[in-house]
Amino acid sequence: MLKIPLALLKSMRPKQWAKNGFLFAGLIFDRQLAHVGPLLHVVAGFFIFCLLSSVIYILNDLTDLEADRQHPRKRLRPLPSGDLPIPVALAAAIIFLIVIFPAAFFLSKVFFLFCILYLLLNLAYSYWLKHVAILDVLVLASFYVLRVGAGVSLIVVTQFSPWLYVFTTFLALFLGVGKRRAEMVLLQNGANSHRKVLEGYSLPLLDQLLTMVSTMAIMTYSLYTFSASNLPPNHLMMLTIPFVIYGLFRYLSLIQVEQRGGEPEEILFTDRPLLITLFLFGLSILIIFYYNRLVSF
Repeated sequence: MLKIPLALLKSMRPKQWAKNGFLFAGLIFDRQLAHVGPLLHVVAGFFIFCLLSSVIYILNDLTDLEADRQHPRKRLRPLPSGDLPIPVALAAAIIFLIVIFPAAFFLSKVFFLFCILYLLLNLAYSYWLKHVAILDVLVLASFYVLRVGAGVSLIVVTQFSPWLYVFTTFLALFLGVGKRRAEMVLLQNGANSHRKVLEGYSLPLLDQLLTMVSTMAIMTYSLYTFSASNLPPNHLMMLTIPFVIYGLFRYLSLIQVEQRGGEPEEILFTDRPLLITLFLFGLSILIIFYYNRLVSF
């Protein structure tokens, strides 16, 4: 009796909801995390985006059914394996959309527009853009930037630095290129038959791109810690730079040495050094931004 609901939940990819944590970037870096109203708005937006992301994952699985059935790992997903009937998946996606857009409009008209843009761009990616080399990873990166923008639209921003948009872009490109590299290694000689876009890549090219975008991610985050207008005047934020450097280096090691990186969210939940680094990074930001508030409590 629970087989189909569990298969539907699995197709919704709850682990990948972690990516929607980027909606909190505006709240945290604009130093509004302690404000109840903005916090509740962003939490509501987070859950709406999780549901919207799940609709997109279901639609992607429906679009890629035949290709996924040939993939060594994706063939085990509920739709390619047959555990989730296609009519049930379609009905669930429609119902979710009926709930998502009125709720998004109620929260914010701009947030509503971000949701529409996110959905349309994902559909364009699923049916066309993901088959175009280079453009595919640029579009993947744009999804992260849209999440940040959607989160910012839910609050009244005072001093959110544009450098964070640039940093998010390069960080997302880093994850996207790493994902393509992991797919090439996993599928090896049969890569092109599973994902056509891999014909436009080679391992040396992807390694060069990884070097470029990781370097730019470190540079842009460092520039943020020095130039953003709402930071403490004593440049304490520069103390968070080592966490960003180590996190990127660790992820590179996982991609190139341990041949992982095909699913970034799996690494996020399973790699202990990376988890510790993210925890310390977040803790350091909270202390630097909110120390005075914490002491007052």
